[in-house]
Amino acid sequence: MENNNKIKWGIIGLGNIANQFAADLLLLDDAELFAVASRDNDKAIEFAQKYNCPKTYNSYDALFNDDQVDIIYIATPHDSHAELSIKALENGKHVLCEKPLALSYKDAARMIEASKKNNKFFMEAFWTRFIPSIQEVLSKVDQGIIGDIKYVKADFAFYANESQGGRLFDKKLGGGSLFDIGVYPLFLSYIMLGNPKEIIAKSIYNNNGIDLQTSMILQYENAQAFLHSSIVSESDMKATISGTKGHIQLNSPWYIADGYTVSIENQEVKFSLPNLGKGYTHEAIECHNCIRNNRIESQLWSHQNSLDLSKIVEDIKNQIGLSFS
Repeated sequence: MENNNKIKWGIIGLGNIANQFAADLLLLDDAELFAVASRDNDKAIEFAQKYNCPKTYNSYDALFNDDQVDIIYIATPHDSHAELSIKALENGKHVLCEKPLALSYKDAARMIEASKKNNKFFMEAFWTRFIPSIQEVLSKVDQGIIGDIKYVKADFAFYANESQGGRLFDKKLGGGSLFDIGVYPLFLSYIMLGNPKEIIAKSIYNNNGIDLQTSMILQYENAQAFLHSSIVSESDMKATISGTKGHIQLNSPWYIADGYTVSIENQEVKFSLPNLGKGYTHEAIECHNCIRNNRIESQLWSHQNSLDLSKIVEDIKNQIGLSFS
């Protein structure tokens, strides 16, 4: 691929998040949505027409075998991420895989091993890591403007109607709050404080055995994080990073914050940083940069970062007794 050529994307799993991602891809001059695949051919055709995509397939394998596709965005339910990512990498494709990477640490490790073995770029689609607000806040925290971080508070919660069913309440598909949205607050704690020394987690379940809400305390050497995920209640979706000199609050909803506020000695300064499109553009730009520079992983959200987060999630999964079998 020459540097002046567009990077050709394929998408599998044509649900809500894929629609948002495809809309954002249209905003990038050096990206082309080139092919989409669904086991439902009508769905593939409808999706392709909506986003001006020239090719459709009614099987994932057919898309994996398309020599013109550079990178595949995998947006299928959680339980299929590992096998599909590995298959795409083995077919010589770069891969951006929706979070969580997999339902087990073992599978996440297999996916990263496949990236290395096939020398293809692979990244977990943790789009929040790449939005301008998070990048700037991390930079300010690293510069020490709010002192030593002592406390992180973040939640991700919304009300989903269980009677309507769907992926969130389907155990086989990796439903529940922890794997779907709990990964976001855990991610924030991880990028601010690293790997915790200890985790205390408690959940409330439905009859099916998936976690409807989970509260987590992460204990660090000199700091704590209080995190929460829920698919049965609303929250303000603000996130706070508190240090010895002040604190930073990310605008709500914090995982796609369009700005933040720095408070030091009772002085508040607000910063506005709108995202391009919904915000998926920023992770796509990172994919492009890595591919063009022959990197198989991002330096902002590395393979090790994904593995660390996967391990934290697995520890919580085991502690709360969550099982997808």
